[in-house]
Formats: sequence, C-alpha cells, structure tokens
Amino acid sequence: MNRKGFKGKAIYNPQGKAGEYSQWACNFYNGCSNDCEYCYCKRGFLSHVWDNKPHLKKCFKDERKALEIFEKELFQNIRALTKSSIFFTFSSDPMLPEVKRIYWAATACALSYDVRVQFLTKRADFVDDHFLQHNRFCKTHIAFGFTLTGCDDKEPGASSNQERIEAMRILHERGFKTFASIEPIIDFESSKKMIQETLGFCDLYKIGLRSGVPDSYYSPSEAASFFTTVTAKAMIWDAKIYWKQSFSNYAKKHFHDRYNEYESILKTGGMVVGADYDIFER
Repeated sequence: MNRKGFKGKAIYNPQGKAGEYSQWACNFYNGCSNDCEYCYCKRGFLSHVWDNKPHLKKCFKDERKALEIFEKELFQNIRALTKSSIFFTFSSDPMLPEVKRIYWAATACALSYDVRVQFLTKRADFVDDHFLQHNRFCKTHIAFGFTLTGCDDKEPGASSNQERIEAMRILHERGFKTFASIEPIIDFESSKKMIQETLGFCDLYKIGLRSGVPDSYYSPSEAASFFTTVTAKAMIWDAKIYWKQSFSNYAKKHFHDRYNEYESILKTGGMVVGADYDIFER
C-alpha cells in the first residue's frame, strides 16, 4: 500500500502539483543549469537554495552516502514502490551532465528491486549513454518524459525542443515508454506544435498551464480551441492525455460545457486518464 506522507531524505511522496506526476519521487540535487525563465523552483519553496548550477542537497554528505540512504528508503517502501514507480526529479534535471551519474546509479539500484523509474528532462544528450546500452531491464522498467514548451528562448541552458523531440523518437523506437510534459503552456500555438510533432511516439501527454500567472494570461477562446484540437488529435492517434488540474480548473471555469462533453467522449475511449495512470500498463 502507498505510504502517503512519507518524507525521507531522498525518497518522498510529492504533494500538490508535483503529486500529479507521481506518487513517489527522489531528489538528490537542487539547482539546474537549464535556467528556464518560468521555473517554479526559482521563486517557490526552493528559491532560498536555488542556483543555476546543481548542488548536492545538504542532507547528504556525498553521493555515496546519498545512494546508501536512497537504498535504505527504497527498501522501507518496497511493497508500495513495486506497485508504482519512482520519479526523478522535481528539484533539478536528472540528465544534466553534472548529475546524471548518481541518477543512473539510483536507477540501477531501483531496478535491482524491480522498481520502475520515470525521468523528466529537458536534455537530449543522454540517449546513447552506456547505462541504456547495457541494462536488460531498461526497456520494461524506465519511462522517459520530456518537457516540451516549444520556446527555446525561455530555456537557454537546455537542449532545444527539437532535439528533445528527436531523443523521444529514438527512445520510443528502442522500446521505451515515453511521455511529454506540455507544461507550462507558454502559448497555445507552441504547445499545439509540440503535440503535433510527437504524435505516434509519445505514449502520454500531461498538459498544464503556467503557474503564478492570472487567468487573464490566457485567452478563453484560444484555450477552448486548443482543447478541441488536442482532443481531435488524441482520437485519431489513440493518444493518452492527462489534463492537469491547472488546465481542467481553467476549462471548467471558462468553457465548462465543451470540456465536459469532450472529456466524457475521451474517457469512454480510454484516452483521458487520471493522475494515477500507470504508463507501464502492468
């Protein structure tokens, strides 16, 4: 059973918006060189420890000790974790060249306990890493997510959105589960383009609005048009969609009838899923 409220040094149960991504997560590092303009961590609860260079969390003496703690907490929660998966990471980018070694090591540890792993990244330069070439459990136990906004200028330190899309395509062709975080939506046209360009090799879309902005940041008519278009694409491509609370709350407020009608159709077809959807489809 899931241990709601578990909060270890490495592993914990995320709450709020983070909880819409996974029941379990792990953060080893704070800070990120992607330097995204819209980053919530910069102005949220991590702002006091944030930097454009990742640094190991202060609760860990070094990476070796961090991994020891990770394995201990993994074992503490093993029954729940084997029924779910663990998410890397909400406080940095796990595929940054400076930090990915520890996340690959933690992945190897998780896989040894039959625990599945999900990554969310804005990097594309890891797809040929040695770990992925020489671990036989990778394809059944790892899902790769890419944040896709379509706005490279707002993510100056990250791989370009086109590079991320190509990395997603390569990983999907190799047999990995893939998902796209279409969040935050900077503008609807850019997000629509990201979805269009990944149809056929993205297993799940998680779509959400920008945090910390007023409703007036978005146009209700553009939001409704975006919703209708994405719905049509999902029907054609049999794509899975999770409308995050930020989007569904906005839709219910500004175009309630259309949202309910289309969401009902998609739920019937199994295309709209909840936050607890298992991308590994066990």
